[in-house]
This record gives sequence, C-alpha cells and structure tokens, in this order.
Amino acid sequence: MPMHTTALVLFSGGQDSTTCLAEALTKYQRVETLGFDYGQRHRIELDARTKVLAALRERFPAWAPRLGEDHLLTVDALHQLGGSSLTEEVAFAMQADGLPNTFVPGRNLLFLTLAGALAYRRGLQVIVTGVCETDFSGYPDCRDDTMKAMQLALSLGLERRLVIETPLMWIDKAETWQLAHRLGGDPLIELIVEDTHTCYLGDRTHRHAWGYGCGQCPACDLRQRGWDRYQAVS
Repeated sequence: MPMHTTALVLFSGGQDSTTCLAEALTKYQRVETLGFDYGQRHRIELDARTKVLAALRERFPAWAPRLGEDHLLTVDALHQLGGSSLTEEVAFAMQADGLPNTFVPGRNLLFLTLAGALAYRRGLQVIVTGVCETDFSGYPDCRDDTMKAMQLALSLGLERRLVIETPLMWIDKAETWQLAHRLGGDPLIELIVEDTHTCYLGDRTHRHAWGYGCGQCPACDLRQRGWDRYQAVS
C-alpha cells in the first residue's frame, strides 16, 4: 500500500475518469467519488456515473469494499457564465485565442477547489483527476503546471497537505485504453465501452466499437482515434 490510503476521484462517468477510478481502487484503501452538475449539454453523463459505479461494485468484487460514498455538487455559476459550447446550444468551433469553444474557463480550477474542500471535510488525502496534456484539446486548466499550482494553493489555503494525482497526464488515449485493460482486463474495457459517456452532444443512440456517441464532436474524435490505435497494437 502507498503512504496515502484514501482518495477522492473526480468522476464524470466518462472513459478517462473511470480509468482513473479503477487505478485508485487498486492503490487506496478508501476511495470516494465526486461529480458536478454544471448545466452541461451532455448531462446524460450524470446518468452514466451511477451506472458505472454500480457496475464496478458488481463486476469487481475486490474493488467494491474500497469504493465509498459518491458525491454530486451543483455548480450553476458555470452555466450562468455561458460562452461555451458545453453549456450552450452553439456549434463547436475554434475561438480567436486558439482554444476550442468547448473550453469552459475556470471549470477545472473550480472543480479542484471544491474537491479540496470536500477532501478536507471527508479526511481524504489524494485528489485524482483525469486531466491530460498529451491527447487533449489544449485546455490550459488540464496542464501539468496548472495541477502543480493547484496542489500548492489547496495545501496552503486549507493548511493540510493534499496531493493532486493525474494518472493520464503523460499518456495518450490509446495508452488510456491499454491502462484500463491492465487494471481490469476485458471486463473493464467492456464496461467502459458500454456504460461510460464521452460525447459532448449527449448522444446515446449511435453505438460504435468504442462506445456511444455522435462520432463527430471533439470528444468522440479523441476517443475513436485512441480506440483505433489501441486495437492496432492489441
């Protein structure tokens, strides 16, 4: 067992956060989960969260005793701020600053701040998040420097040492599929394909080899390309 024994996983119900949750369940004695309702267009991911958690408890009995309480916080302010194609019915596009309009400014900063407060209250030592700067859309709040800065700020501001763990930071989507297979074999891959949700449009009607989604949005594109590379080397 590592020096730290408890963790809080930022869990959206998607591929990346499910893989991070699986890894945390192999490392820590008690793992709790945290999700956010921020008025996202793809709020069907909130349904996926409960399905994935139930499936993990049922299909992975070795992990079930470690999987603790799930928390869901409402963050209306992000929807009120608007301006993102994740919170408004606008087409996906690139902004003048070079970032896609799927970027929700401040989202991960706010999520981590609330996660730190919850970890403080729950006595949890590690915050796990699935951010990545290898195969990603360029969001500045997903970068390693941002995570290091947030870890320092939370530890100072709460006067309690918190660790922010980013298992996917330096791997691409194909390697994320590979990591999931190492952690849970074919059963975990099947769970991710069938039950997790990634599509920004909330599409659960079109079934692909890699799971459900529109197949056109940036999230589907990343997931599909990662799946194709994973299959090529499997």
